[in-house]
Amino acid sequence: MGDARAATLALLGQRPAGATICPSEVARAIAVGGAWRDSMPAVHSAMDDLVAGGVITLSWKAQHLSKRSGPYRVSLRTNG
Repeated sequence: MGDARAATLALLGQRPAGATICPSEVARAIAVGGAWRDSMPAVHSAMDDLVAGGVITLSWKAQHLSKRSGPYRVSLRTNG
């Protein structure tokens, strides 16, 4: 999960403020041998941890999600 957490923060750090990423981007970044779907459980777990820690927020179609459910996008949490 550490790789997924670090990859999430690295990808978000490369984007403009307020931009989002897809969890599959994280999975592709950490996948071994191109099997990114196998990385999705670790990515979801890392997202849950980062949400609980107040580091990221989740949304879908510009609507805030309080927890991961169905498709979602990820952004860094902003103060405000």
